[in-house]
Amino acid sequence: MPTVRDATYTLLRQLGLTTIFGNPGSTEEPFLQDFPADFRYVLALQEASAVAMADGFAQGSGKPVLVNLHTAPGVGNAMGNIITAARNKTPLIITAGQQTRRMLLMEAFLSNVRATELPLPHVKWSYEPVRAQDVPAAFMRAYAEAVQAPAGPVFLSLPLDDWNQEAEGEATVRSVATRVAPDPERLELVAQAIRGSRNPVLVMGAGIDRSGGWDAGIRLAETLGCAVYAAPIAERLGFPTSHEQYRGPLPFAIGPIRQVLEPHDLVIVVGAEVFRYYPYVPGEYLSTGTRLWQLTDDPAEAARAPVGDSLIGDARLALEGLNALLEGFQPAWERVTRRSPPSAAAVPTSSPMTANDLFAAVALERPAECVLVQEAPSSIPAIMRHLIFDQPASYYTMASGGLGFGLPAAVGLALAEQLSGRGRPVLACIGDGSLHYSVQALYTAAQHRLQVVVIVPRNGEYSILKMFARQEDTPGVPGLELPGLDAVQIAQGYGVMALRAGTADEVRAALREALKRDGPTLIEVPVAAETGKLLG
Repeated sequence: MPTVRDATYTLLRQLGLTTIFGNPGSTEEPFLQDFPADFRYVLALQEASAVAMADGFAQGSGKPVLVNLHTAPGVGNAMGNIITAARNKTPLIITAGQQTRRMLLMEAFLSNVRATELPLPHVKWSYEPVRAQDVPAAFMRAYAEAVQAPAGPVFLSLPLDDWNQEAEGEATVRSVATRVAPDPERLELVAQAIRGSRNPVLVMGAGIDRSGGWDAGIRLAETLGCAVYAAPIAERLGFPTSHEQYRGPLPFAIGPIRQVLEPHDLVIVVGAEVFRYYPYVPGEYLSTGTRLWQLTDDPAEAARAPVGDSLIGDARLALEGLNALLEGFQPAWERVTRRSPPSAAAVPTSSPMTANDLFAAVALERPAECVLVQEAPSSIPAIMRHLIFDQPASYYTMASGGLGFGLPAAVGLALAEQLSGRGRPVLACIGDGSLHYSVQALYTAAQHRLQVVVIVPRNGEYSILKMFARQEDTPGVPGLELPGLDAVQIAQGYGVMALRAGTADEVRAALREALKRDGPTLIEVPVAAETGKLLG
């Protein structure tokens, strides 16, 4: 009879879960022993990086991914990026080794006490099998839980002495649905609201990109001829930023959002929260006379919305359904016209550059097919002002607000590009503060010779926190300066080609060479600190 380990690996093959991200520990070695030749183990030097790499790989491949952590301390290390994976709605099967069952009662060294409670509430399902023989079936349920809408991470705690137990045959492989179709009657209500509108507006969110709904979203927008905004601080983009109807991202506070949406009598939010707010700026959620419909695959997202009506369903299916209902529709309102393109930034003559100077230079060299991951919070306005995203699955950041996701996620995305054969280069714009939350990911990029270029705007401070302090009028906060960091030397220590660029010409030349290189490159760029507030 096969062992539990044999039955589990057979199931993982059948489910396509043959790439495992992790950092091995003693409680995981019985699972990893005699590691099969047809599986791939991607080593991270820290558990948080392992989770974020898997998150990036899952988003880049469009498939769930297995992550292997080390009992309670490993799960603790990984929690920040587990939270991010939950907010990103990324299907991850996260496992952690557990002490042998014979010693759990006495809470022996490396026991994960109350293991299933540790990652809650940030996983969809958390379980420790009652019997060793239940392990393969637990993986099958974990897979089903992770991929069903809304997708997200799940957790299994697995005692180390389970793997060599005799299995009860092979696990049953089941297929499960990953999309939810919208209610036709409520979809018709949305269409009726559009037909009766005088000045509608679309707000496009990350769910459109996750569902492959760009084409359907563009078609709806062009049928309506209305303004289109990106959802505030969205982790992915659902609409091309070069489109003539695109008006940029919404601000991320109550009062400012109401002001932007005030001219519109109907707001259609697709694949996003209503709304993702950050600093508290008081005001009404919507102006009197403005109606809102939210289209989301997440019932919890719909339930917590402070205003508006909702329709539960996959973003692409909802958009396609609306397109069918509005076939031949001719809007009575005036179609929006193209805005004047932003003027090109002047090449700076002194150093340090501003973030605007930096990303104006990057925009001149970034290939159209290049994937971008950003975790440079104070530079987001400059990034969105200068870089164009007119292809799906080309922009990624974290939905949680927690740092340490961007660099390892870029590594995971680059690995997905490498293994899929698409070969799109990955550009990671990572702030000098953000970089050091998960700098160990550079090692994995070097070991796998991944085509990822890391641009580090070096302002020597937690600039986003200084901006928040100005917004909230909280002067004198300690710990916001970052002197003495040298990203170039650190990257070189991990085996990464690294250099410093101080002018726009140097940035452009370094980026051109990096995009030709077989392997990762880090480019540190001194920039002036931001002096404004979060909002305006």
